[in-house]
Formats: sequence, structure tokens, C-alpha cells
Amino acid sequence: MSADARLFAPATARNREFILAVLRRHLPAAGTVLEIGSGSGEHAVFFAAELPGLRWQPSETEAGALASIRGWIAHAGVANVADPLLFDATAAQWPLAAADAVVAINVIHYSPWATTPALLDGVARLLPPGGVLYFYGPYRRNGAHTAPSNEAFDGWLKERDPRFGVRDLEAVVAEAAARGLTLAEVAEMPANNLSVVFRRA
Repeated sequence: MSADARLFAPATARNREFILAVLRRHLPAAGTVLEIGSGSGEHAVFFAAELPGLRWQPSETEAGALASIRGWIAHAGVANVADPLLFDATAAQWPLAAADAVVAINVIHYSPWATTPALLDGVARLLPPGGVLYFYGPYRRNGAHTAPSNEAFDGWLKERDPRFGVRDLEAVVAEAAARGLTLAEVAEMPANNLSVVFRRA
């Protein structure tokens, strides 16, 4: 695959080091990480290079995104990134039988709310006891936006699709808990985002 297929997401370079610091605290030294909504593929190759003991499995719902992910894999020359999967996290069956961790960066606010419980259902089926789920993105806390910029972003998302939007952290935590996923850490990140980490009971 030619590297010409690569897409560039400028936010990736701004947030990847901060995300990596949280991932280092929680991911196992070895195993398989399923990344849901890998986008351009830039995060996948960066984290795989920095965490060489892990096998990184990128995925996307859009076939067009797979070319960019493959382009980044070829460009980076990292051996521990698998060929990207085309799949929808709301599907009843996932293409992996097991993974040690699941990472979803900037996913749940770009999808209908119904996607979140369905995604959590899949994560609960996939992860072993002690397995890690990592979410990154903006959240409302205690029913309110944490910054005016997040409120404006929420409005922009809803203009794009009324089903999209910044989610209530407490609602996500409750849905996760109902599926045996226990909150392990909430870390404040740049640009009013949060890292939210769960562990499978």
C-alpha cells in the first residue's frame, strides 16, 4: 500500500504523548490491543512503536479509512500493527475472539448514544478479567460542560448529526458498571478532554 493514501489528523500529534502516558499506566506489557475507530491510523503506529510488547489491532467502520491506516503502517514500518479490521462496534459479533485491552479515542461523541452501550457489550464479551478499556474525549460532568469550548463543540456535533454529542461521564460509567467494567481512572487531559479507564471485573 502506497504511503500516498495516508490521511493526517492534526490533533493526533497534539494529544498522543498525553494519551501514551495514561496507556503506559494501565496497559499490560504484552498482549493484543483492539483500537476502535482508528481514523487515519496515526495513533495506531505511534502507540505500537512506543509499546513494542503489544500487538495493536486497528479498526474502522468505513472502508475508505483502511487505506490510510495501511499507508501509515507501511510508512512507519512497525511490525506489531495488524492489518486493520473493517467492523462496526455495535455488531453482535466482533471479528476478534479476545483482546487484552480496547482503546477508543474520540469515538463515542461522534456516534449515536446507542453505540456506547452496544460497544460496552462487545468489550465485556471480549476482555478477560482485569482487561482494560480506555476512552478519550470530551465529557460533561455532573450534567454540565467542563468548558465553553466543549459546549460549542457539542453544538457543532449536533449540527452535523443530532444523534452525536458530548456524553455525560456519569452515564457512561453507569453503563460500563452494568457490564462488569469498573472505573479505574479519570485523568484530565489538554483541551478539556478526559482519559477514562475501566477494568473488567
